Parts: sequence; C-alpha cells; structure tokens
Amino acid sequence: MSQPPAAWHPDPENPSQLRWWDGHRWTDATSPSPAAAVTTQSAALADAAAPTPAKRRTGWRIAGIIVGALVVGGLLARLSPIAIVLVATAVVGIALYVLLARPLPALGLRSRPSGLIALGMAALLVTGGGIASASTGGTPTASDPQPFVGASTATPEPSPTPTPTPTTFETATEEVAIPFEKTTVDDALRDQGTTAIVTAGVNGVKIITYRVTMVDGVETAREVVSETVQTAPVNEVTARGTKAPAPVAAPVPLVQQGGGGCDPNYSGACVPISSDVDCAGGSGDGPGYTEGPVTIVGSDIYDLDRDGDGIACDR
Repeated sequence: MSQPPAAWHPDPENPSQLRWWDGHRWTDATSPSPAAAVTTQSAALADAAAPTPAKRRTGWRIAGIIVGALVVGGLLARLSPIAIVLVATAVVGIALYVLLARPLPALGLRSRPSGLIALGMAALLVTGGGIASASTGGTPTASDPQPFVGASTATPEPSPTPTPTPTTFETATEEVAIPFEKTTVDDALRDQGTTAIVTAGVNGVKIITYRVTMVDGVETAREVVSETVQTAPVNEVTARGTKAPAPVAAPVPLVQQGGGGCDPNYSGACVPISSDVDCAGGSGDGPGYTEGPVTIVGSDIYDLDRDGDGIACDR
C-alpha cells in the first residue's frame, strides 16, 4: 500500500489542529486547523451577540443562593444547633474536596474554583443560624406570657420555713478493763522443776470520755475526747525454781575392831555374831554377850540400843 505524500493533514489525535506527515510517519510539528479557527471565531461572535438577560439571570441566581443559604441556616438553628453544625461541616468538607481533589459535577461544582462558592455557602449557613439564634433569645415568642399594664399579678405566698432539726452534744464516759500481763522470774531458793505464782495479776481500769452528737434525740456520731488510766494493771509474776538438789552422801564403811567374828553393824566393842546378843551384866539370856559400849553403824539387829541414841550397852 502506498503512503500519502508529505503534507499537512488533520491530526488523528486532535481534529482541531493539523500535524505534518513526512511521507513515512507523523512528526511533532502541529498547526491550527483553519476550520477550527473559523469555528472558534463563529462561537466568539455568537457569544458576543448573545443577549444580556443571561447575565441578569446569573445575578438573580446568586442572590437567590445567598438568601436561601441564610434561610436554611436560620431554620436549622431553630430546629437544633447540632443540625446546623453538622450541615456546615459537610459543606466545608465538600468544598475542600473540590478545591484539593477534583470537581463534583453532580453537585453543580464543575471546577475547582467552585469550591470557594461552597465555602461561602457554609459561611452563609452559619451566619443565618447565628441571626436566628440571636432573634430567638432576645425576642419573646407568642408562647411566652406577656403581662400588660394594669393587670394584677398574684403575689406568691412565702413557703413555710422548715423547722430546723435540733442537734445537741453530750458527754459520755465508759470504763474499759486493761488486761494484765504475765511474767516469769527465776528463783534460786526454789527447787528445780517447781513453779509458784508469787504475785497475782489484776486488770486495770481505763476511763474513756466521748463527745456524742445527738440529732433529734438519736445518736449519729461519737468521737473520743480523752482516755485516762484510773487503775494501772498489776502483772502476774510466776517464780520458777532453779535450786539444784543436794548430792547424796556416800555410805560410811563399817570398821570392826578385833578382826573376824564380830558383827559389822556395830563398832567399838566386838559384838559377836550369834543368834542373839545381849549386853553383858544385863537381864538378857544371850547366848552371846558384849561388854559395850558399842556404836550402831548399820542395823541394830540385836536390839541393843534401847534408848535410840545410836550407842548401845552404855550403862
């Protein structure tokens, strides 16, 4: 297929201009299309020849928008202050979105500068709400009672003063026992393992004074004013014996004079070992006799010590 010759041809990407074809490919050189220039001039002439009432309609439209925003703000303020705050916040958010992101043709905001118009509407809403709030707060409404000159007003009767509840303060005392303590001491005069109470314990007495609050005859509070020890407690003392027992004396060895044949229970004179022994010269009938005197060092098996002084046959 043959290529068209080099020349200016309509731009395949933008029909309103011409692009140079070098015989093989499209170049970057462009030129305004004569037909587009004629169309632009015709449109300009048509706009210039348009009647002026369109501008007047635009002015009336702007005035209507201003009045409408003020009225809507007033209605929202009377309805609820929160409602006007929410609506104004939403309008400001839309305006910022249009200014910073992209237009919203669906809402009539076809260009970014139209976001400024939305900000103005938010300001008008707030202004209308403020005016409505001020007029509502300062001007009485038909529902408010309006006294007229000459009308008699009823004087309110004074409410009865409540009788104050009588509050009194009293003083009360209370005796409280102070428990005694128990102690233990060592006693060297008492045997080990023995104990004895040497001082009996006695509880003490403490006087507590209270300040009592009485409301209408009923106690409501009580606080301690003072505490006084009337009688001090007497501690119980227990003695514990520490005296060691005396050692047992060793038995005295029996010593008999004269060697064997003498009973070891006696010393001094020899007491023969026999079935019975009496003092010589006495009334006993033997068969054994001792001259005496003899000392009882063991058991008096012959019953020689009649008077129990430990010495036998001494008379």
